[in-house]
Amino acid sequence: MTALHDAPTALERLDRQPYTYVRRELVEPDWRRFPGWSHVTEAQWRDAQWQRVNCVKNVKQLRKVTGDLLTEKFYDDLAADQENFATMSMLIPPQMLNTMAVDAGLTPAEFTEAFLADPVRRYMLPVRSDRDPRWPSHPHSQRDSLHEAEMWVVEGLTHRYPTKVLAEMVSTCPQYCGHCTRMDLVGNSTPLIDKHKLSLKPVDRQDQMIDYLKKTPGVRDVVVSGGDVANVPWPQLESFLMRLLDIETVRDVRLATKALAGLPQHWLQPRVVEGLERVARTASRRGVNLAIHTHVNHAQSVTPLVAEAARTALEVGVRDVRNQGVLMKGVNATSDDLLDLCFALQGEANILPYYFYMCDMIPNAEHWRVSVWEAQELQHAIMGYLPGYATPRIVCDVPYVGKRWVHQLAEYDRELGISYWTKNYRTGIELEDPEALDRRYPYYDPISTLGAAGQKWWSDQT
Repeated sequence: MTALHDAPTALERLDRQPYTYVRRELVEPDWRRFPGWSHVTEAQWRDAQWQRVNCVKNVKQLRKVTGDLLTEKFYDDLAADQENFATMSMLIPPQMLNTMAVDAGLTPAEFTEAFLADPVRRYMLPVRSDRDPRWPSHPHSQRDSLHEAEMWVVEGLTHRYPTKVLAEMVSTCPQYCGHCTRMDLVGNSTPLIDKHKLSLKPVDRQDQMIDYLKKTPGVRDVVVSGGDVANVPWPQLESFLMRLLDIETVRDVRLATKALAGLPQHWLQPRVVEGLERVARTASRRGVNLAIHTHVNHAQSVTPLVAEAARTALEVGVRDVRNQGVLMKGVNATSDDLLDLCFALQGEANILPYYFYMCDMIPNAEHWRVSVWEAQELQHAIMGYLPGYATPRIVCDVPYVGKRWVHQLAEYDRELGISYWTKNYRTGIELEDPEALDRRYPYYDPISTLGAAGQKWWSDQT
């Protein structure tokens, strides 16, 4: 029997765990380390309009902010990606850029190295050298990889699940993420992608959405998204939400906004806070669950301003603020990175870790995507550290199927990287399909994660 004095100390017990939790206080990085923001005051930084006006939209504006901190080699790498691979145009709010390469006092060579390695930069501002050199796109990648537009019942309203719909209010965001699953519709066109456009006037599109929901009592859950609801003028958004709350059969309303993390200043504006409180009170009176879903992919993005925005939403009556991240190599695809992020969200910002999606099969996304078996290992690795209710599920959004926990696959050919999935409901376009519930739907691992035999097979196919 081990003597009492030989028992491991508390610190030693922690060190023997695969992951060690250490509480870390949230920090707002000093934006003044960037030459272009050296004289920006805190009042300016907290101003939503200043943030929007000073978004980085092109290389010229990035140079203005960073001064001589980035080398020409970086800009060449960025230009090559913008011209040949980018599916999203550049749009980065100061708040989000400020969470990249947070160390101050670096030389240009050191800063460039830190900037290239930065996890937030990797998905917000991809460069050519990030992309998979052999398989930048999977042969089965598609612009609308989830086929959401095929399931529009009216323009912008996707009825994919029996009791839930997605309302795309707008096709713009305060920031554009390189891995965007709606790259087919959202944002400006790029040299590679000529974007589709919403054709109806917003008021007409919203009228059609409301009319459909009134006529479809089986729908109880509405995700109000886009784009990002932060880009919908608040009076217009509040009016739409109040109309939703007037529909007796709607019981859940979720506001999808990455801006809570990328532009928290928007959600701290008095007129927005006051309006959100009116909506939250109305929802509470009518017994409707009102939640905000945001999108944070790395702990660096969780700052005091983000926490303040989340707490403010909860204080005015929003029931939950939840996070739906995307699993990406070079960003968060390790158990330490995921747990660090979840503890920052749950423990410091009152944001509930909810989902981590596997990155969707859009063009030029192979360098971000992980295989199903890697996602399964990550799900296993993060279990047991967080409270059960705050342990996120890692899900695969299978085309024509929907979200499935990564262990729910029906069959898996590891050599070829093809998994097969089944489902228990029909989408709106399959109501007359007698085989929809018996069919096995394929999903594909990144080819670079396969062994030599699997990679040769795909080479032969293509």
